[in-house]
Amino acid sequence: MASKDELQTALKQKYGINKNISQSLAKEECERLLSLLKSEPSAVRLIESFTEKNSSLGSKNAYYSRMRSQAENKLISLQAEYHALQQSIKSLEEANTALEARKKQLEQNREKLDADIQRLSYENSNLGLKIKNLTSEKDELAEVNEHLKKDNKLLKNIVDALKLKLAIDVKKLLQYKDNEIRQALAKWFKGIQG
Repeated sequence: MASKDELQTALKQKYGINKNISQSLAKEECERLLSLLKSEPSAVRLIESFTEKNSSLGSKNAYYSRMRSQAENKLISLQAEYHALQQSIKSLEEANTALEARKKQLEQNREKLDADIQRLSYENSNLGLKIKNLTSEKDELAEVNEHLKKDNKLLKNIVDALKLKLAIDVKKLLQYKDNEIRQALAKWFKGIQG
């Protein structure tokens, strides 16, 4: 008498029934199935049809299993890429936040510099006007000073000429004998001389 394993091997070799299919059968059922298949050709065709279908399904299962495995690997790869992209986005957002803060700071500095430039430009303009005014006043004062120097020289010459003329006239008067005239004129002359 054959064991269940031997019966399963016979079903596999003669009729192509896999052991994983015949595993659920009892030893007696395996014996009856072998006996049925020997006596009934239509049952053999049915079993062959099942085994072909089983083989086709096995191939399809293997194909879909490979596809599933590839899809799972691709999913793992895409998830890793997704996480890397998420990290990159997070880093870029942090860098962007820092850049925005720096941009605001630079804009504030630029606004301050613009205000300083405007203030300095205004002050420069005012200083330019003051310089023009001072230059104009300086030129005017130099002109007035020159004119005053000429007037002072002219006046000095006039005063000197008057003193000389007066001194000559008084000297002539002092040559007279009248004492009273001489005394009054001497007093007057001394007052003029200073």
